[in-house]
Amino acid sequence: MKIEKGRYGYIRHEKFKRVLRTAVAFAVDFAIFAFGLIMNDGSRLNIYSIIAAVGCIPAAMSMVGMIMMLMRKPMDPDLHAEIESHAGSLLMLYELYLTTRDQNLFIDAAAVCGEYITAYTHEDVSPGVLQFMEGHIRKSVLQSGYKVTVKIFSNRKNFLDRIGQMREKQEEYRMDRDEEVAAVLRQLAL
Repeated sequence: MKIEKGRYGYIRHEKFKRVLRTAVAFAVDFAIFAFGLIMNDGSRLNIYSIIAAVGCIPAAMSMVGMIMMLMRKPMDPDLHAEIESHAGSLLMLYELYLTTRDQNLFIDAAAVCGEYITAYTHEDVSPGVLQFMEGHIRKSVLQSGYKVTVKIFSNRKNFLDRIGQMREKQEEYRMDRDEEVAAVLRQLAL
């Protein structure tokens, strides 16, 4: 069963999938190399060695993604249940790991409603990191043609209060626009 990016359980699913994909990629490379050794009486000087060496490039890239995912802890199930109870019918995204060249930030939950994106992270980060990521999200969504206001909370109570306010005003906004903005957020995440 595939769990899409932005759904609860994505991190756990991706860990398993990426470990399996990396193991298979390296196993195929080693099998090709071993086949070349057997076919050429133990000599590494053959085309199979070159194919195996070149095949290590995508396997190594897969390993980088695997390591990035293994470093992340999945979202706490109690936190997920608490947010779901407050969110109602808001468009919610969970377990987004945003990476930039300068900063990385794990977003436990993000609500998209009209021109507002409100997110929560349990990580203890400085206000500067939060402002940087807010600007990064705002700029990326703006490049896709949508003007939004972004706020990332590190205080759970403030986040839950804010999504309660968003839920009250939800009727004023187009749901199809929310889906398009959410798609941009999914693209930003690992």
